[in-house]
Amino acid sequence: MSFKNQIEFLKELQKNNSKEWMDANRKWYKQVRDEYIEWLNSMNSRLAAIDDEYYDTPGKKGINRINNNLMFHPNKPVYKDHFGAGFDKKPKTADFYFELGIDRCIFAGGLWRPEPKVLRSVRDAIDYDGEELVKILNKKSFKTCFGGLYEDVKLTNAPKGFTKNHKHIELLKNKTFAVAREFSTNDTHKSDFDDQLVEYYLEMLPFRRYLNKAISV
Repeated sequence: MSFKNQIEFLKELQKNNSKEWMDANRKWYKQVRDEYIEWLNSMNSRLAAIDDEYYDTPGKKGINRINNNLMFHPNKPVYKDHFGAGFDKKPKTADFYFELGIDRCIFAGGLWRPEPKVLRSVRDAIDYDGEELVKILNKKSFKTCFGGLYEDVKLTNAPKGFTKNHKHIELLKNKTFAVAREFSTNDTHKSDFDDQLVEYYLEMLPFRRYLNKAISV
């Protein structure tokens, strides 16, 4: 799948970001959404075949709404500039996320600013076995793929219950535990694009499993 139809739709939507335009182009939207869901279904089956712990996530369950939540973000446009979806989307776990945008696409996964109880569980895991997370993050192929943890808001001081001299203090200060890889939408036209998604999924899997183990105990 080349996603050309989806990207063209998103470009036109951003030029005319209104409910009126969307209503007038509802048939086109349904077409690109259905095509996207069909591709998600295909990738869902492929990922399930290589991961024994995979949580079945059909396209209709994995796809995100294209509407922005204006109640919490009133200054945002009515519609997003991308199609987003999650794979291996077991409730209350770190899933694997794919975003198809106009100029860029993203593979990502982990926990984005989790609630205090979940965040505390991750920090407790780092306190107990932080060396395992460091090993995952420092693996050469992992660093080549994702660089490191996603740069987000961090605490200035040590979190409550941990000393400033903790050997993993810089990890403990994080409020987000996620990784991401951005690339051009042109890459989605390549014949091996789906194979690359599988490669990134497998590379990220130990990281996500570490987080999920931390928040499940």
